[in-house]
Amino acid sequence: MGSKKRVSSSLEEVEKQKDLHIDSNVSSEPSKKRLKKEKKKKGAQKDNDFVISNTKDMERLKERRALNKEMHRVEVEVNKTKQMGLELKENSSKTCEEVSSPGTSSGGNSVLPEFHIGVFKDLASADASVREAAAEALVVELQAVQKAYDKLENKEEVEGALKLEAAKDDGLNDCAPSVRYAVRRLIRGVSSSRECARQGFALGLTVLVGSVPNIKMDSLLKLIVDLLEVSSSTKGQEARDCLLGRLFAYGALARSGKIIEDCNFNKDAPHIKEFTSSLISLAAKKRYLQEPAVSVILELVEKLPVKALLDQVLEAPGLQEWFEGATDTGNPDALLLAVKVRERVGIDREVFGKLLPSEYSASNLFSSEYLSSVANCLKESTFCQPRVHSVWPVLVNILLPDIVSHHMDSVSTINPVKKHKKGRKGSSAEEDTEKNLRCFCEVIIEGSLLTSSHDRKHLAFDILLLLLPKLPASCVQVVLSYKLIQCLMDILSTKDSWLYKVAQYFLKELLEWVKNDEGKRIAVIMALQKHSNGRFDCITRTKTVKVLMSEFKSESGSLLFIQELVDMFLDEGHASEEPSDQSQTTDDNSEIGSIEDKDSVGIPGTSDFLKSWVVDSLLYVLKQSKLDPEARFRVQKEILKFLAVQGLFCSSLGTEVTSFELQEKFRWPKAAISTALSRMCIEQLELLLANAQKGEGPHAVVGGHESNDLGSYFMRFLNTLCNIPSVSLFRSLNDDDEKAFKKLQAMEAQLSREERNCGLSMDANKLHALRYLLIQLLLQILLRPGEFYEAAAELIICCKRAFGTSDLLDSGEDELSGDGMPDIMDVLVDTMLSLLPQSSAPLRSAIEQVFKYFCNDVSEDGLMRMLRVIKKDLKPARHQDTGSEDEDDDEDDLLDVEEEEESDEAETGETADSDEQTDDSEAVGGVEATGNELPESSDDSDGGMDDDAMFRMDTYLARIFKERKNQAGGETTQSQLVLFKLRVLSLLEIYLHENPGKPQVLKVFSNLAQAFVNPHTTEGSEQLGQRIWGILQKKIFKAKEYPRGEAVQLSALESLLEKNLKLAAKPFKKKKLGSGTSSKKHSASWNRHKMITSLAQNSTFWILKVMDAKNLSVSELQRVFDIFKSTLGSYFDSKKSQMKSEFLKEIFRRRPWIGHNLFGFLLEKCGSAKSQFRRVEALDLITEVLKSLTVNADDGSQHSSVKILKSHLPQLYDLVKELVTNMPEKQSRRADVRKFCGKVFQILTSLKLSVPFLKALEPDARAACESQLGETFLAFEKR
Repeated sequence: MGSKKRVSSSLEEVEKQKDLHIDSNVSSEPSKKRLKKEKKKKGAQKDNDFVISNTKDMERLKERRALNKEMHRVEVEVNKTKQMGLELKENSSKTCEEVSSPGTSSGGNSVLPEFHIGVFKDLASADASVREAAAEALVVELQAVQKAYDKLENKEEVEGALKLEAAKDDGLNDCAPSVRYAVRRLIRGVSSSRECARQGFALGLTVLVGSVPNIKMDSLLKLIVDLLEVSSSTKGQEARDCLLGRLFAYGALARSGKIIEDCNFNKDAPHIKEFTSSLISLAAKKRYLQEPAVSVILELVEKLPVKALLDQVLEAPGLQEWFEGATDTGNPDALLLAVKVRERVGIDREVFGKLLPSEYSASNLFSSEYLSSVANCLKESTFCQPRVHSVWPVLVNILLPDIVSHHMDSVSTINPVKKHKKGRKGSSAEEDTEKNLRCFCEVIIEGSLLTSSHDRKHLAFDILLLLLPKLPASCVQVVLSYKLIQCLMDILSTKDSWLYKVAQYFLKELLEWVKNDEGKRIAVIMALQKHSNGRFDCITRTKTVKVLMSEFKSESGSLLFIQELVDMFLDEGHASEEPSDQSQTTDDNSEIGSIEDKDSVGIPGTSDFLKSWVVDSLLYVLKQSKLDPEARFRVQKEILKFLAVQGLFCSSLGTEVTSFELQEKFRWPKAAISTALSRMCIEQLELLLANAQKGEGPHAVVGGHESNDLGSYFMRFLNTLCNIPSVSLFRSLNDDDEKAFKKLQAMEAQLSREERNCGLSMDANKLHALRYLLIQLLLQILLRPGEFYEAAAELIICCKRAFGTSDLLDSGEDELSGDGMPDIMDVLVDTMLSLLPQSSAPLRSAIEQVFKYFCNDVSEDGLMRMLRVIKKDLKPARHQDTGSEDEDDDEDDLLDVEEEEESDEAETGETADSDEQTDDSEAVGGVEATGNELPESSDDSDGGMDDDAMFRMDTYLARIFKERKNQAGGETTQSQLVLFKLRVLSLLEIYLHENPGKPQVLKVFSNLAQAFVNPHTTEGSEQLGQRIWGILQKKIFKAKEYPRGEAVQLSALESLLEKNLKLAAKPFKKKKLGSGTSSKKHSASWNRHKMITSLAQNSTFWILKVMDAKNLSVSELQRVFDIFKSTLGSYFDSKKSQMKSEFLKEIFRRRPWIGHNLFGFLLEKCGSAKSQFRRVEALDLITEVLKSLTVNADDGSQHSSVKILKSHLPQLYDLVKELVTNMPEKQSRRADVRKFCGKVFQILTSLKLSVPFLKALEPDARAACESQLGETFLAFEKR
């Protein structure tokens, strides 16, 4: 057993040397003194430090080699010892107690369990699970060793036998040698920076100290100081490691529970005071040790009894001095410790000094005076960024307790609508919380952080993010203050700002916070816009407010937001106490509040700018919310009342008026709003009514009560306010406007009664649409005095004549009687056309709704009036023949140009084979360049227009010129005419949609096509051309229905067909690009030419479809065949024809009867064609006709096909002979000829006509076929 003793001794030396290597950064004080003495003896100087260090490295290398040899020897002896132990175990059955009998020097050592020092290596592993397993193994083994050691009677022999490092005077006399060694090594290990050594060794120390009761606290505190001593000579990384080692060691002691256990056993234990003092001393050494040292103390504070805190912790040496200097040096950790200890003990003590108010309470803690005194402490908490210092969550929890926050939120959501600031009183706790929060934000956030460095601004946003989860909606305005919003806008307005991403993240979290709480969303919106004057999104270049406003989903949230917007608009600090209107009398024409010289609404920074945002936001919220019809109508009513009151009326007595009829109070701002803002309210009111009309369901009103009819509610509301003596319109009206205003009110009331009587019918829809048009006209009279009273009078006449309501109104107008009265629909169309040039979007919508329900009754004269507007030239005609005669509109030549330019075709110099095209603008420009067949004016023929129609057309244009004159620097007359045309096109589109099968569609088509082809009709406006193109495509060519019946005249179809075929063949004149002609202009001309060609082709297909529906006989279609023969003749004979073979091929495919009747003509022209290119190209046309003769042929149709082919067999023979005799030179064309001949042979074989064809072949033709066609012809002969 002697070898066992030697093994243990050797292990001690090995581990001692390993510790020197592993913990090379931690050296004991005696070794340092020896080095100093050696240096002095040798007389070494500073210049020899490098030599000494090299010598030291060499000595360590030698020691390492000796260690390796020793370890190898020890392992061999251990193996031998194990073998001896096994033999002893087999030969002896003695127990451990018998072996450990005190008599032998080795007996004591043999009873101690084995301790594996390899666990120390695993404690430094980066894997947390490995560290935990190592710590558990360490404790299990050392517990067994200590247990065995406690049972020994002769402990001195064991201690004498194991001369470990633990034998020093370390105070751990009751611990086994292995435990002593482990404690010392663990303490040294927490100072190591290797991998995760600090975490692992601290974990081991925590578990060991808490598991082995023999380890005393005073011994541990002494060992920590001795082993991790930082002397004046300790510098740099070594000093940092020792300080961090102490911190981790103290943390391990606090978490082990040893201190709490000793305190419970001995309440007067002095080590708590020593432990606290040591941590305070450590915190004072370095700033980075301050916060973790305090966190260790706080961890202990939470577990210690109050008496121990008062007697031990607060009495710790150095604590009071540390507290006293905190406010001057800016120590947030001292403040944190003081607050937490004070909350724990509940007693004010002098030790806290100035760090806490003399009388501790939440109100005193967040008073302005106290916050100003500790502001320096809080400002210095930025040293731990990007992490937020621990003091802030503690302060936030005190500032906003969970109970109070939840209560304030619940109160704010109980009655979200009609919330008035004057009558809102909360509990004292809520008031105190709001007051404390206001002081905190003003002193700390705004006064200390936002006015300081970037780091402190960053901290301010971090603190606000801590506040958000606890912040009630009623306190949002306090937190999102003016200074904070201005700071946020300054940062977000510049992307290069250092804090840009911080501000972005804050906004993102803010949006997430209000996502499911509409009360908080409203508060945030109001704060952002109020402090930015309604320009937050504009300044920050974000869509924050827009996104927030688009997320209202409930009726209550929408109504609450509207109420907040109204309050912001009125800017009320207190509720008004004005008298009721019913007890007052005043002049009805009072114009108090109608101030014309106010600042413009659109100028940023003015007071009206924020109010204008309020007005705009009302409809935006309604647009974004997804509400059911009933809830939507209630929200619309609230918006309507506000817009009507602020836009239409003003009060002569005070700012508040009560209506007993409506049982509501109406308020105005104390400072009267500008006329521009009133106009804006009226415009939004128009838009609200227009949107309500579009979104309505059935228009029937049941039981005399308007059901979701916003127009009826508005007129009732308007009439009620007009009858209040102290309320008047915001502007006075002249006699004409006032008369029209009253007539419109009366007519709307009568139409409303008629609508209720009609129930669900077409007449009810007409009446409803007319009512809304009257309402829009009424608002326009207020917006633009003197401009609409004539149109209003005409519209009232139409209503009287259409529904016979003249007997219920003053009917003294002479317009209602007389034999010379125009048709009511003509008057209605003229009235609507007269309104379009100067109409707003809501008025145009109302006009379109009326036209939609009345368009079935529009006369041809009314339709032509609209079409003449579309065909009106945007540019005066040039080179027009003033002596030309007017033509009737029905005979207008769609393609006047084509026929007149035939004489000039020789100038183009085109060939069939060339790819050159002609300039479209020149080709179509001939509409105005030529004169013989053109009408006197360039827009289109005015023939057929009587004097009255001419006068009305001049009236429309006069209004456009008037608009241009009134708008200095505004749009040009041409651009206004384009807008007028676009609005008339909308009416025509409605007409085509409602009447797709009427014969008048043909007239609309011809005039729109003519307008599209004429370049001066759409000149300078690509949008106008695209709109005409879209209507032709969608509403005519692709419509499911098309004109049918006897009313569709064949002659008109034939004329249109001829003109469109000519247009499809028209060449493109390519100008020579001079210095003044840009390639861009040439490209635009070429694109236009392609669109016109496409229009001609689609028109041809559509016209043939209309013809086909008439089921005409062959004799009736003779004129159609002649037109196609003329077209094909030009195709084969004229080099200038640009007719596409694919277009003709598509015609034959869609309408086979055309190809069948033109088959002989095609064969003849193809055989006699002068151009090889045209001949070969035309082979596809013949092939298409042949296909139509064989595809899906039953017995009857096959007989007809055979008959057709037989009748044209000689011509087919001549064509084949001509082709094989005069084969083209180009290889590709030869291939096309062979392909065509093969197809002919195949069809002839299928129809059993091969024998007659072969018999007709002459010898020279047969020889040519054999030589040119080869196997194809031979196979045909064999069949």
